[in-house]
Amino acid sequence: MHAYRSHTCADLTKDQVGDTVRLAGWVHRIRDHGGVLFIDLRDHYGVTQVLCDPDSPVFSQVEKVRSEWCIRIDGNVKARAESLVNPKLPTGEIEVYIRDIEVLGEAQELPLIVFGDQEYPEETRLKYRYLDLRREAMQTSMTLRSDVVASIRRRMWDKGFREYQTPIITASSPEGARDFLVPSRLHPGKFYALPQAPQQFKQLIMVSGFDKYFQIAPCFRDEDPRADRSPTDFYQLDLEMSFVEQQDVFDTVAPVIAGVFEEFGEGKTVDAPETWPQIPYAEAALKYGTDKPDLRNPIEMQVVSEHFAGSGFAIFAKLLEQDGTEIRAIPAPGGGSRKFCDRMNAWAQKEGLPGMGYIFWRDQGEGMEAAGPLAKNIGPERTEAIRQQLGLGVGDAAFFLGGKPASFQRIAGKARDVLGEELKLIDPNRFAFAWIVDFPIYEKDEETGEVDFEHNPFSMPQGGMEALQGDPLKVLGFQYDLACNGYELVSGAIRNHKPEVMLKAFEIAGYGEEEVKARFGALYNAFHFGAPPHGGCAAGIDRMVMLLAETANIREVIMFPMNQRAEDLMMNAPSEPSSDQLMELSLRVIPQE
Repeated sequence: MHAYRSHTCADLTKDQVGDTVRLAGWVHRIRDHGGVLFIDLRDHYGVTQVLCDPDSPVFSQVEKVRSEWCIRIDGNVKARAESLVNPKLPTGEIEVYIRDIEVLGEAQELPLIVFGDQEYPEETRLKYRYLDLRREAMQTSMTLRSDVVASIRRRMWDKGFREYQTPIITASSPEGARDFLVPSRLHPGKFYALPQAPQQFKQLIMVSGFDKYFQIAPCFRDEDPRADRSPTDFYQLDLEMSFVEQQDVFDTVAPVIAGVFEEFGEGKTVDAPETWPQIPYAEAALKYGTDKPDLRNPIEMQVVSEHFAGSGFAIFAKLLEQDGTEIRAIPAPGGGSRKFCDRMNAWAQKEGLPGMGYIFWRDQGEGMEAAGPLAKNIGPERTEAIRQQLGLGVGDAAFFLGGKPASFQRIAGKARDVLGEELKLIDPNRFAFAWIVDFPIYEKDEETGEVDFEHNPFSMPQGGMEALQGDPLKVLGFQYDLACNGYELVSGAIRNHKPEVMLKAFEIAGYGEEEVKARFGALYNAFHFGAPPHGGCAAGIDRMVMLLAETANIREVIMFPMNQRAEDLMMNAPSEPSSDQLMELSLRVIPQE
């Protein structure tokens, strides 16, 4: 017999009754029923009930075991009485009578209990992550993550892609976030960088003549943490293709993403890839207040400025006299009560707004009436025009925000999400996807007036060199994101593969020719040697698994995550280097006041 086990804790059925078996695992739960000890023995695969009474030769040893001790037992498989069968367990028809036991590893008093569903502070869970990971929910999530990655790899190979690895130590590159820098011992005063993404390398792979590339790539970004984003590192499905246009990338990656969500979505509806809408960025910003809309929510915002211009509602009327301002309405079907409107108004105040104007429509017996402060100020004719534009009726409401769109767009999008949840308009059993396209390449800093890249600097501008001769803020790129249920899952672009266009694009953002050559010399030089048109994208593995696991916290699907302060409490990172390490690297740490 094997030294530790003949079966796992999920294997045994009535077919093994009478057999002598060996099991190994952790003591999940202990119950003393009148001198008979029952132990739920757990391993990665499942749970088996084992028992021991005073007739067992090792009863005194079994009495000493405690929760989370790691043990090996030998025993006889017995059938449970029919009334004691546990239908929730695959092994629920049997139990094992212990004849021998070996303690493989004792456990001290536990800082968190593995058995049950007790809640613990995240700090405790992350410090003792190896215990937290023993819990059933975490075992399920990590197994799901592994299975998702395996499924992605199979699907990419089936589409004719091969996986190639790119360097982890490289040069700094502007990818929209801060680099993690690595000091060089051999070249004092110089630094490598951990890659924010394999962007330049995968483009160089295309220039090298490899037609299709993919990689489950680790990426490193020194970012401020959010619930749906790791503050240090993450993994993505990274892919690139030669001789493709934007639609070719969509047609390639969409079936892979959809297939994974169908495989692991536990029966939830997955919109067919050919039905995924392609929404221009400007339209998404207007209708949804975000470039990653949750399309399960049917609410679409509309501009209603004309109904407030010159109206009796002085706040909006005066606002509209300023250039670049507008009033947007957020329809709220089913939200037509003063109580609900006041609750949403209170929510807006908690978000830092003075409030949100609102109108709701109610039945007064003799017909429909518009109610609320705004309705009184602008009069029945204007309120009726708003109602008709928004397609609302009795029992519905609308909320209003105004100003320059950039100043209120984010909060308007958040209000749309809250309304969808509060009014139960969102189908929780659906994955709704949308391609967001036509992103602007540049943005202007409102304070300095300087123009910089808004998104990926390596994207091909729509219209090529000609487009770069005009107003940079009107230049759109062949850039695209894939949104799902309010999260960005995929980001990509058709790349700029022409050196003269590359120089011009960076020049507009304030990068001189010499700086471009210094920072992106390999890519710039490669484009002079027959670079093919190419494009690709990257899909966030962690975020996909987060959606499939039905959690809003990405740390629930990462094996060993950092906390919100980018600290590893288990390994005590970041840590202070020793004096010898600093001397070797020719570095000195400046004390922080």
